[in-house]
Amino acid sequence: LDALLPGGGWPRGALSEILVASDGIGECSLLLPALAALTRSRRRIAFVAPPYIPYAPALAAAGIDLGQLVQIEAGAADTHWTAEQCLRAGCCAAVVNWLPRADYRQLRRLQIAAEAGSAIGFVFRPLEAARETSPAALRLAVTIDAAGPRIDVLKCRGRTGSTMQARLSA
Repeated sequence: LDALLPGGGWPRGALSEILVASDGIGECSLLLPALAALTRSRRRIAFVAPPYIPYAPALAAAGIDLGQLVQIEAGAADTHWTAEQCLRAGCCAAVVNWLPRADYRQLRRLQIAAEAGSAIGFVFRPLEAARETSPAALRLAVTIDAAGPRIDVLKCRGRTGSTMQARLSA
């Protein structure tokens, strides 16, 4: 995936949307190398309102320094606001957020907050959101087919050309 993206990886100071067909198809594994690199450099990451309890042994095995990971529980009404504050404050190098429902205005606020805080914003949303417009710098669709998990790059700021595809390795 890094080879497909301008700059060789996740855009910094920007919002990246990861649209998933269903939970548990490897979508979180996309983030693990970047999150591990950030925590190794003593930079904090925040998980805001994850739908499942993060499995600490798997995160540690992926190289994430658990001492640099903050999990924030927030109700549905506060999830967006909480992620926005973490991004804007500059106290987190990355914020991972799950937003089953979000409108353009909310996503734009997250994009602006990521820019202001020079942070990487990750938002997991349902695949159906691909029909909606988005201010995110990067939009990925993660689906599964007979060959396994597949990534389609739907939008990538700084990249021209057709849709790009990659496969997730097991």
